[in-house]
Amino acid sequence: MEYVIETQGLSKSFGSLQAVREVSLRVEPGETYGLLGPNGSGKTTLMRMLVGLVRPTRGTGGVLGEEIPPDRVLSRIGYMTQAGALYQELTVGENVAFFGALSGVTSKERIQEVIALVGLEDRAKSTVGTLSGGLKQRASLACALVHNPQLLILDEPTVGVDPQLRSIFWDHFRKLNQQGVTILVSSHVMDEAARCTRLGLMREGSLLAEGSPGELKSQAGTGDLEGAFLKIAGGSHA
Repeated sequence: MEYVIETQGLSKSFGSLQAVREVSLRVEPGETYGLLGPNGSGKTTLMRMLVGLVRPTRGTGGVLGEEIPPDRVLSRIGYMTQAGALYQELTVGENVAFFGALSGVTSKERIQEVIALVGLEDRAKSTVGTLSGGLKQRASLACALVHNPQLLILDEPTVGVDPQLRSIFWDHFRKLNQQGVTILVSSHVMDEAARCTRLGLMREGSLLAEGSPGELKSQAGTGDLEGAFLKIAGGSHA
């Protein structure tokens, strides 16, 4: 498998709104590919198409060697939504155990391991409905990681997470890359974007440019990613 994710002209319209416009990208095994752009740029819709939650209007795409929707390989994908998809009346531990069981994971040790990774050991028995937004983000990430997926698709995973824990998350993402796990992550935070192997800059549904953080800064002739994004997007004087 040369590419873990590959799309060609992938597009999605909702009535007159064109949310994703002719996106063609390739994500290689073992890298972290970051989708960088403001809210409403099409990042979430693109991810939802890749996991089969939204049908493309046109274009093609493949995930882990399967055409989208990738039903046969869903057990090898960890998907964390931006809004969260946890059961509010269940505890953190029960949620992680439930999502693990969907992919055949029943090890109590593994469940405890991912709960510890996201720093929720002392809230494992708390019902999700009682948690703050940031703590719910941590629980969602644990659910996405519990079954050791080959591909992680993370939609703004660190929203509401404190800087120290965010750094721990990204250190773990780097370790997963070293183990061969591929990560597609969306963000509009520039210091997170700098941690990605490669970036795709999105605006108004279009993929404007791709490359490593260094390549994009060089292309734009700027010393920072924010300046590179503004220049490439044509918004430096907005």
